[in-house]
Amino acid sequence: MQTTLRAQPSASLRPGRLQLRRQRGARLFCAAMAPPKQQMLIYVPPHPLVKHWLAVLRTKQTPSSIFRAAASELGRILIYEAAREWLPTVDGQVETPLGVADATFVDIAQPIKVVPILRAGLVLVEQTSMVLPASQTYHVGYVRNDETLEASCYLNKLPPSFTAEDRILVSDPMLATGGTLMQVLDDIVARGASPSMIRVISIVCAPPALKLLGEKFPGLTLFTAMIDPELNDQGFIVPGLGDAGDRVYNTEA
Repeated sequence: MQTTLRAQPSASLRPGRLQLRRQRGARLFCAAMAPPKQQMLIYVPPHPLVKHWLAVLRTKQTPSSIFRAAASELGRILIYEAAREWLPTVDGQVETPLGVADATFVDIAQPIKVVPILRAGLVLVEQTSMVLPASQTYHVGYVRNDETLEASCYLNKLPPSFTAEDRILVSDPMLATGGTLMQVLDDIVARGASPSMIRVISIVCAPPALKLLGEKFPGLTLFTAMIDPELNDQGFIVPGLGDAGDRVYNTEA
């Protein structure tokens, strides 16, 4: 059974001290209880393969080719986890060689909208077509200023509009300050999407990003391999895994 981590209300989150509540099983609420206040949900899948590929990615000596393969595999697992109890389905019947059986299919009439944030976000969704029966991909590209830590957009292929029912999967491998993802989510929501229908996959997150996201998008759901404790003076996650984009594309100085 998957263990879920639910963030406390965003006002209680502090950089370097993310407060989480452990919860097992389905989220059930009694009819007599008042509906819970909407809040961002954070899942850290306890699967051993998640831990394995994260360890490979963290290792300084991992060559670029292996790093990319590991990130792709981790992305595939996180997509599986994000798709759990989220994909639209249709029920019917199929004829087997020996009779008739009830069947459930993913509804290909409602494709998942995949939004990788370039450049490093691409590797997390490389295997999307092998995981999701139906998807559409819209690329966005951002570059971060190493001095100001602010990101600027250089590519935006989002559609003119989304609907509140669209399921949207965003990939951003490193959530340090959260600035880039915040800009992307602002744009997506401004085009009509509902935060509660957006899921984010990431390799490593830090408390400053989670605090900002929880405050701005309380309906968001995020899947990550690890939450690291802090950022350094350059805005990198510590211990983290370095610059994911440079390590994926072998462009480290």
